Amino acid sequence: MVLLTGTLVGPHRTSPRLTPKRDNSSIPNQQDLRGPHAKRAAPFLTLEYFFVSGIILPLEFLVIINFTVMKIKIKKLARIEGHAGFEGHLFGGEIKKAKIEVKEGARLIEGLLVGRHFSDAPIITARICGICPVVHSLTAIKAIEDALNINVRPEITLLRKLMLWAQFIHSHTLHLFFLSFPDFLNYSDDLAILKKYSHEARLAMSIRDFGTNIIKLVGGRTVHPIAAEVGGFKKYPSAQDLKKLLIQSKEVLSPAIQLANFFKKLNYPEFHRSTTYISLSKKNEYGIYGGQIKIQNASQRPPRILLQTPEKMLRQIIEASQPGEIVKRTYYQNQVYMLGALARINNNAEKLNPKAKNVLGAWFRKRPIDNSFYNILAQAVEVVHCIEECQRALRQLTKVNWQKIKNEPARPRIGRGLGVSEAPRGTLYHYYEINSNGIITKCNIITPTAQFLNNLEDDLKVWLLKVEHLSAKERERKIKMLIRAYDPCITCATH
Repeated sequence: MVLLTGTLVGPHRTSPRLTPKRDNSSIPNQQDLRGPHAKRAAPFLTLEYFFVSGIILPLEFLVIINFTVMKIKIKKLARIEGHAGFEGHLFGGEIKKAKIEVKEGARLIEGLLVGRHFSDAPIITARICGICPVVHSLTAIKAIEDALNINVRPEITLLRKLMLWAQFIHSHTLHLFFLSFPDFLNYSDDLAILKKYSHEARLAMSIRDFGTNIIKLVGGRTVHPIAAEVGGFKKYPSAQDLKKLLIQSKEVLSPAIQLANFFKKLNYPEFHRSTTYISLSKKNEYGIYGGQIKIQNASQRPPRILLQTPEKMLRQIIEASQPGEIVKRTYYQNQVYMLGALARINNNAEKLNPKAKNVLGAWFRKRPIDNSFYNILAQAVEVVHCIEECQRALRQLTKVNWQKIKNEPARPRIGRGLGVSEAPRGTLYHYYEINSNGIITKCNIITPTAQFLNNLEDDLKVWLLKVEHLSAKERERKIKMLIRAYDPCITCATH
């Protein structure tokens, strides 16, 4: 038998007409629950009462029980790309709110591109993000080449893939050790972490340097590379420089495996929520540069898997803006979905390279894995895979006579084109319409974080119920840990 105190509020049908003095002091946060503009009802009879489970109350009464509203407010989320906060409300054992509060201003990149020549798009879109500029630049190029019906040589495509794999290595390694790893520890001083785990820190830095060295050589510079262009590259690397990168790739593969095994041994929180996993998928490779869209609905048993073209997928993605928010969040068939490393490995683990598969081991034997914290480990596995891909590509690229490679001509024509690639955080879409003078007349960019924010918030609703009993400090740490496991890029989301 459960005894609860509360206030009984409702119209008294059988009593004489009464207009008692209204006293809502016993109803905490009533204004929060009803909203600031809620209209007052007709005269009510307000009574204090005791409610005992098993007693049937008259249906003409509305029962409001004195549960306390727990409000969780995190003003600033550190160690993510961009600026965001979090607010959560728990009431009576239910989650009323779990909201990522985006604190970035409007970037207006799409509007900036309209009216400009198509050749400007790769340079401008690279400025969307300082962590993953490569994928924005290359995806814009792919979309414009699609609009202009340009097919580049296989050597050029392979060189672009090399840049993209390097982007994964750089971004993932940065997130793994310097952004997410501190969440597994109770250290208030990040420098103390570097001292205790100096060996792992050196491994992470050497791996990251390898990725940035590739981007600098092939792209012209590390941040916001400028060498890639529609039809090819402004400048091609020498075979000698590529051979140096090949030697370095052999030096960093073992450190990458060590780092991945280190992350494999961490104590990941127990968490489960079924969702839909979406990524690129290609028949004979771990698709990140092209292919079809693979959709795996893990909420069904067995999971429902669908393959469709990027063009069809783009038509089915619904972009929606929420009041007071700049980010255009997305839905697929009215469902939220997850992107990124965990989605890719859930969808394509069998296509990983041998050493990455060895690191993975039996971990994904029961795929799909529905613990979002394992996105961290999935990134570590992808780092190993991408280094293996870089080795294989560099062996081929060192044999190319780059002086004989010519760009494909980029002649203006009326057209529309779609480019799709896997960014480190998930599937990225660039769509452009171009007129006969080569001027962009329409642009739409859908970034990974804008797509997975809804799924992250649904995860947080489940996670809040698991951590509500913790101290305020520990609860906040656990909330931040889940958010950072997604590796969100708010800068991209507010493009």
